[in-house]
Amino acid sequence: MSSIKQNKKLTVIVPCYNEEEVLPETVKELSNILDSLIKSKQIDSQSRLLFVNDGSKDDTWNLIENYSHELPHVTGIKFSRNFGHQDALLAGMTVAVNYSDMIITIDADLQDDINAIPKMVAAYYNGYDVVYGVRNNRDTDTAFKRGTAMAFYGLMRRLGVDMVPNSADYRLLSKRATKALLAFKERNLFLRGMVPLVGFPSTKVYYARKERFAGTSKYPLKKMIKFAFDGITSFSTVPIRLIMNLGILLVVVGIGLFVYTLMQKLRGAVITGWASLMTSIWVIGGVQLICISVIGEYIGKIFIEVKQRPRYTIEQENYTESFEYKDNSDD
Repeated sequence: MSSIKQNKKLTVIVPCYNEEEVLPETVKELSNILDSLIKSKQIDSQSRLLFVNDGSKDDTWNLIENYSHELPHVTGIKFSRNFGHQDALLAGMTVAVNYSDMIITIDADLQDDINAIPKMVAAYYNGYDVVYGVRNNRDTDTAFKRGTAMAFYGLMRRLGVDMVPNSADYRLLSKRATKALLAFKERNLFLRGMVPLVGFPSTKVYYARKERFAGTSKYPLKKMIKFAFDGITSFSTVPIRLIMNLGILLVVVGIGLFVYTLMQKLRGAVITGWASLMTSIWVIGGVQLICISVIGEYIGKIFIEVKQRPRYTIEQENYTESFEYKDNSDD
């Protein structure tokens, strides 16, 4: 056992986007876990649940506000508009880091097993700064999703990106690990790839992923593809190098075809072929457009980074107020 003193403050950050159907059960389940950890003196009584409302169009924020009045450990952040899941996680960590000894991030849909939280806390007390929640199976996924997920992890590994397979955004970070992560200033966020770059001692906690309790997934195929492409272009320049290699290959093929055509002409075996000419034009044109698009994606990310716009805008929050109220009441 590490010499770390127990009874530390924990903040559980839950990003929410149109989660009114699942939120009552999420608050209930996470509150039970938090109360259990407090009663067993594994965490401090000032530990909090922090729900980040990412521009929901339903009644999510009103529910968060109501629960924060009823339950002292429930707090919330309201974005001025939808900024995205990764920014919601980052905002929660930014607000909570100065009040917390450890932070756990988890989605609101209850698919990640909340019973892994006590194991993560125990790992923290054993000296680990980063504790990854890792799925031990993908039985709840379709065959297509399982196949594409494993293909994505394999691709990222080949591109040199250090990721933990079958680990999403369910993890524990210590205060110093969170501060180190927040020191990364890029706007193109891919936290699954950024967290391993922080370093510090890390371990894994395995769990079985459940079916979504209610509502619909906020990551349809279109968003999943965009998320994967953001991860690739945010962490690797290999696609640009592949474009260069593709260009060299096409030049070599072109020279070969030129030599072949010249030889055929000398032999008098030239047959004018409209179809082959048009096919070549379409293929090369398509390759060029793909290459320009990939390069444009990188340039677009540079464009976003150099503007240095805020990652998010907080319209309202009561997390820090909950600690200020506690301090004033103690006086």
